[in-house]
Amino acid sequence: MSGTLAQTMKPYVFLLTFDAFLWLLVWLFVVSLGVTNSVGVTWLWCYRLVSWGILHHLALLFSEENGQQTALLRWVAALCLLSPTYETVKTLVPFIPHNNCPVPDVGMVALCAAAASMASLLWEWVSSDKAKGDSGKEDKKQKARALLMRVVGYSSPDYLHLGAAFFFLTLTALGETYIPIYIGQVIDILSGTYDHNSFLWAICYMGLFSVGSSLFGGLRGGMFMCSLCRMNKRIRHMLFENLMQQEITFFEENKPGSLASRLISDTDKMGRSVAMNVNVLLRSLVKTAGMLWLMLGLSWQLTLLACVEMPLTALLQNSYNTLSQDLSQQLQDCQAETRELAGEVLGAVRTVRSLHAERQEMGRYQEALDKMFNIKKRKGIYSAFHLLLRRTVTVGIKVLMLLQGRALISSQQLSMGSLLSFVLYQKDMATNMKHLVYIYGDMLNTVTSSVKVFQLLDRKSSMKEEGSLAPEQLEGKLAFDKVTFSYHSRQNVQALKNVTLEIAAGQMTALVGLSGGGKSSCVSLLQRLYEPQRGDVLLDGEPLHHYEHRYLRSKMAVVSQNPVLFSGSVRYNISYGLKDCSEEKVKEAAKRANAHDFICQLQDGYDTDVGECGDQLSAGQKQCIAIARALVRRPQILILDEATSSMDVNTQEAVQAVLNGAEGQTVLVIAHRLQTVERAKHILVMANGEVVEQGTHKQLMDKGEKGEYYRLQKKLFSED
Repeated sequence: MSGTLAQTMKPYVFLLTFDAFLWLLVWLFVVSLGVTNSVGVTWLWCYRLVSWGILHHLALLFSEENGQQTALLRWVAALCLLSPTYETVKTLVPFIPHNNCPVPDVGMVALCAAAASMASLLWEWVSSDKAKGDSGKEDKKQKARALLMRVVGYSSPDYLHLGAAFFFLTLTALGETYIPIYIGQVIDILSGTYDHNSFLWAICYMGLFSVGSSLFGGLRGGMFMCSLCRMNKRIRHMLFENLMQQEITFFEENKPGSLASRLISDTDKMGRSVAMNVNVLLRSLVKTAGMLWLMLGLSWQLTLLACVEMPLTALLQNSYNTLSQDLSQQLQDCQAETRELAGEVLGAVRTVRSLHAERQEMGRYQEALDKMFNIKKRKGIYSAFHLLLRRTVTVGIKVLMLLQGRALISSQQLSMGSLLSFVLYQKDMATNMKHLVYIYGDMLNTVTSSVKVFQLLDRKSSMKEEGSLAPEQLEGKLAFDKVTFSYHSRQNVQALKNVTLEIAAGQMTALVGLSGGGKSSCVSLLQRLYEPQRGDVLLDGEPLHHYEHRYLRSKMAVVSQNPVLFSGSVRYNISYGLKDCSEEKVKEAAKRANAHDFICQLQDGYDTDVGECGDQLSAGQKQCIAIARALVRRPQILILDEATSSMDVNTQEAVQAVLNGAEGQTVLVIAHRLQTVERAKHILVMANGEVVEQGTHKQLMDKGEKGEYYRLQKKLFSED
């Protein structure tokens, strides 16, 4: 390993020595000729361009790998062009003294060599993954950067807010940068010959920059927070809208808690990676550039020491970020798992208590908490070691800086106030460098949480696109044409096998059979919750996907055995999904569903809150409200899937009367009660995913024990 390092450093040492030799020759040449000071920067550019050409060709002679040779050439360019660029910029700023000599002094040569080496080291270290052939890690970083740019793209509608925020950010950073300069001036005035006017001007400037930076800082924070809120709102709306368009299979494969976490937690992290982190990143960049400029004007020797500290701190911080990012991802997944576990158990607390499984669930939750604790403990240990090393480096550099500052003050090259200003700058510089390294890593880390958000945003529903068919008159005839269907979770098991059937328009049809025969699968296909693998489900001779989605939902209503009610009033649940539904229509539908009487007996009548999922009502009452919710829409097609199973006899009779008196409605009933089935004009018997019999009640009963319906009547149907 040491041999490899020596072999790698050999060309750098040789070129650096050769550059020092060139500098010595040029210095002697300039001194012997006595070149005038007015052409100092011009001569410096000429000297450095020539030396760049010589060193560049020497670097090409080294038989290194392409990646190493490229790094060497970049270092040579930085070494040669840094000093003339710096001197040129200084000549453009009148209040900063610049070197009139065509060749830089020893201190500037050392500072430029150190700065070029540190800059090249950081650049090569950041991009070392690709040079080492670690393509997987490089690809991961590239994807993270692409994700970051996509998140930034989502904030483009807020360009006015962000532009104002960046403007105020720049003013804030500049104001904070100049405060230490005037603090140093105040100290120099107080420690030397007191000048009242100079003291007042220094105090006024310091107060002006302090108040201005505070004012602009508040405006900057407000504009960034406004942009963050607007972007979060926009992304959450887009995500929720896309989720609502997904097929039912998607929701069966993804837990609601996980989707809610993506919708709330991950979208918030996406916004933070732009609004908050970019805020800190840009502020640190502006302040770092400004402070480095002023620090060079105060003392290049102290600046050199500060430049030694910054890369070391950056390396330590980036190393810690690399270790911490993986643990942060594990912690995020563990928190989501713990949240889902708690939600699942609390949501099914009745079942847990009835089965006496409290201790089992407490054990599962304790295991999840222990896992999360171990991850946090490891992260805390890494943080403690990183803090110890970083502070050791910081304290060591500060001690060297104070010793060097004392020497400069003794030689009258630096004042006490300037030393204080430099110390303040150095402290802020270390903080800003930590922010620069940490924020960049944190941005890439937090933006990875947006991967699943983008996957959900980009996901297209596997359902066929809805058509534009919306006829004014709908007959209501339903048919299955050689339909074969399997659920996504059980693709090897066919729920429906080449089913062909017809449900006549304007009459009541019953679908009967044992559990697992395919009845509910037929209802799901009629609702377009799923798509058949083969065959078509037809409405008036047209496939269902040819109709507009909104039109289809307005013409078809389904009442299931376990209807879902939403937290809110009874009126809200009956009129759910309808606009401008009058109270008269709500009450009329409730009366037809035999729900009006018990609703009036509730504490607040139609304004009574039914509780979460309708828990304040009985199962029969929920079914009545669900039927009223279907009837208020006046659908052409009404599907009842065991919709009266929890009702008492009187309520069932009332609902049956409503169904029998339906005006031209196509009614499909799935029931296990004989009274409901025998009133149907047509009965379809299903078994093992196939239609095995069909006909009227009398026709099917006449088959005797040879018929499936007759055996079902003896085994399944019950008469009250």
